[in-house]
Amino acid sequence: MRVCDSWKDYKVIATGDGYKLEDWAGIKLLRPDPQVIWHAKENLFKRKDVDAFYEKRDGGGLWHFNKKIKDEWTISWQGLKFIVKPMGFKHTGIFPEQAVNWELMQNLIKNSKRKIKVLNLFAYTGGASVALSKAGADVTHIDASKGMVERAKENAKLNNITNIRFIVDDCQKFIEREIRRENFYDAIVMDPPSYGRGPSGEMWKLEDNLADFVALTKKVLSDKPLFVLINSYTTGLQPTVISNILKCVFGKENVEADEIGLPTEEDLILPCGATGVKVWKN
Repeated sequence: MRVCDSWKDYKVIATGDGYKLEDWAGIKLLRPDPQVIWHAKENLFKRKDVDAFYEKRDGGGLWHFNKKIKDEWTISWQGLKFIVKPMGFKHTGIFPEQAVNWELMQNLIKNSKRKIKVLNLFAYTGGASVALSKAGADVTHIDASKGMVERAKENAKLNNITNIRFIVDDCQKFIEREIRRENFYDAIVMDPPSYGRGPSGEMWKLEDNLADFVALTKKVLSDKPLFVLINSYTTGLQPTVISNILKCVFGKENVEADEIGLPTEEDLILPCGATGVKVWKN
């Protein structure tokens, strides 16, 4: 497992009974986490320092605020700033554990000593896009949600970044058009959902569609690729599955896959999904 311990103003305080208590730059949020099936050492809901918590309900949930807090605020990671905002479905607009992937990709880009053109798919609020742009890459950011792309633009503006190309589109439709346009990329990043629907109602299920989708992206790789990185939060999906897909599509050399996680103040590791990366040595 690769553990993300590079944050200064974010930490996981406590976990248990399906929840995690996090400190986001001094604001403490209690949120559900399906991986947390162990028992808490205390009743987290009774802690005096919880500013807000997300109540799970059938088909969704609801935020409750114990104290008046800002609608949104920022946290920092290695000189970059990101907006935090309690949103629907327990989200905050950022996945802190992804910083281990940002750092890995930044190092690859910087060490390549050439201009790298990156395609970021299912790109959400742009954490990876901002980090990759700061490392010197030209980034194309794709997400089907207009609201998430707008938030990504705000994160870019917060960091004085102006060279990310933001596009609201279905990722597969976009790839198909890029193939026809013969537009190629040196690196591809993707963070596909477990489930979803396309613009015409097409059903996406990661276990059924990921392998074909990854094979499709191969057609937009340049003739001098640097890396392809796949991240997944799908519960139960093993890193080896991602590794095998990468090997089958891009070749077996230089493929690695791991769990990623966050340390907690209880001296536990909170698992946060799996990541696989294929790197080309050139």
